[in-house]
Amino acid sequence: MWASVYTFTEHYAITGNAAFDAIFGSTVLSYVTNPTPKSQPSKEVFRNKHGPFLLFVSFLHVHAPLVTTEKFRGKSRHGLCGDNVEELDWMVGRILDAIDKEGLKNNTFTYFTSDHGGSLEAQRQNAQLGGWNGIHKGGKGMGGWEGGIRVAGIFRWPGVLPADTVIDEPTSHMDIYPTVAHLAAGIMPQDRVIDGQNLMPLLQGKVQLSEHEFLFHYCGLYLHEVQWHQKDSGALWKAHHVTPIFQAEGAGACYRRGMCHCFGKDVTHRDPPLLFDLSSDPAETKPLSPATEPLFDTVISRLERAVQEHRQTLTLVPQQLSGYNNIWKPWLQPCCGTFPFCWCDKEGDSEQEIL
Repeated sequence: MWASVYTFTEHYAITGNAAFDAIFGSTVLSYVTNPTPKSQPSKEVFRNKHGPFLLFVSFLHVHAPLVTTEKFRGKSRHGLCGDNVEELDWMVGRILDAIDKEGLKNNTFTYFTSDHGGSLEAQRQNAQLGGWNGIHKGGKGMGGWEGGIRVAGIFRWPGVLPADTVIDEPTSHMDIYPTVAHLAAGIMPQDRVIDGQNLMPLLQGKVQLSEHEFLFHYCGLYLHEVQWHQKDSGALWKAHHVTPIFQAEGAGACYRRGMCHCFGKDVTHRDPPLLFDLSSDPAETKPLSPATEPLFDTVISRLERAVQEHRQTLTLVPQQLSGYNNIWKPWLQPCCGTFPFCWCDKEGDSEQEIL
């Protein structure tokens, strides 16, 4: 899960610091996870509260192996996964409480979301560790199926964003960058295509429809699916060009391999693409065809043209998810001792701050 907090000055000028410790001090992590008198927020923790700051918190929750403290084990009715969700909820509450206590609530834009849906293959015996995606098909790492890419976005900014509002429009994590740049009165780069859109008009109710007309979803380097938000009709067309082969067949996930692959013999290339209208079939259970959808050929033609136009905007860049970038690099991870002799005290065994 991602919890991002952006605080702005009176003129919405912002300078971003991505390093957690550099913004709030090392006691924040201790305060969130182990609230003792020693770990309470202090002037040092909120030393930047009168100026612009960016706080980005990437939780281990709710990711397998679902590391959960003793306080929350067995607390929920939904096993270890439920316990982990409840602990995540508590930790997010700790951060929001600290922001409120410091008088920052009304000028802080808070965004809570997840980077993907539940991982269906994450299981231990009969226990599901990877979460549940409701009616939506598929899960994490499956290209374009809704269960892997449809996640909630929860926003808070009292006095600026209307409370208790549900917006059922397609947006993207790519929208964070242009939204924050807008709030900060920043200038967007002009030498590249920016795929994200400023969310503020949609969040404030000034417009009713998302600025996104097309959204492209990749599995690694491979385009698996494209969506078309046809605003004049309200339809949300979705075409799967590539889909993973589930194992066992019809199981809804790649249980035998432990994960779905993006290419090769483990995927099916669809020609014509597998077409759905998510506005009437969000569970993707009723694929359309020329016999069932009069606009089938027109929609497919428009989507294919959008893919061609999209590919013309792409340039080669280093792969973030290459084999080298994915291997363990112990010299880059935090070390509680003297490298390579790293260790962390067991919970409750020491009052040493978590650094």
